[in-house]
Amino acid sequence: MAESSYSLRALARMLTYPDAALRELVPDLQKVLASEAAVSPARLRGLSMLLGSLVDQDVMEVEQAYVELFDRGRATSLHLFEHVHGDSRDRGPAMIDLVKTYEQGGLLLDPAKIGGELPDYLPVVLEFASTLPSAQQRDFLGEISHILNAIHAALIKRRSLYAHVLAAVLEIGQQDIATPDVPEDEDLDAAWVEPEAFAGCTSKGQQSPSQPQPIQIVRRAASTPQRGAAA
Repeated sequence: MAESSYSLRALARMLTYPDAALRELVPDLQKVLASEAAVSPARLRGLSMLLGSLVDQDVMEVEQAYVELFDRGRATSLHLFEHVHGDSRDRGPAMIDLVKTYEQGGLLLDPAKIGGELPDYLPVVLEFASTLPSAQQRDFLGEISHILNAIHAALIKRRSLYAHVLAAVLEIGQQDIATPDVPEDEDLDAAWVEPEAFAGCTSKGQQSPSQPQPIQIVRRAASTPQRGAAA
């Protein structure tokens, strides 16, 4: 398995708000992704197209498009527990368990450095994954691959170049890249359910950074998606 820690961090940064600081990093991000070669050449070209669009297109349009894409629709939300718990009370305990996983892995979150984002924010999750040994990194990404695939499919539907970022993460985790149909108004709270969020975040899972990190997020068997929530 190719080294991928820096690539994961680059992908995490690419998913953050495309402000001036991110645009200044574009050349460095391109170099990191090319030098590690952790993703396929075709995927690398897609990522380069996305990075190029961040600097070539009108700044206001780029920033507005990002907000429309990630902040105004559950299907493309970068907060993973949105896809599992929505606004239910289960989200709080799941967040606490996730923070414990980070701490047990030696990662202490500084709210100021992550822009006040929640622990389940995908760039933060990927930052943590980048610190894991290769085998554990693959397993960790595998446990959330169904959510990554759901976001990827929603981005494909919107013809967004950001789909390449999700696909690249799945490639690094050696996971299949699926493109399931995403109904216009699908309520992902009904489509995804988790009996015990991030069960690997408790005593059942990570005890030390040198041990495998099982995370049990499962998809509910055949159910009829509810409609009515905005995609």
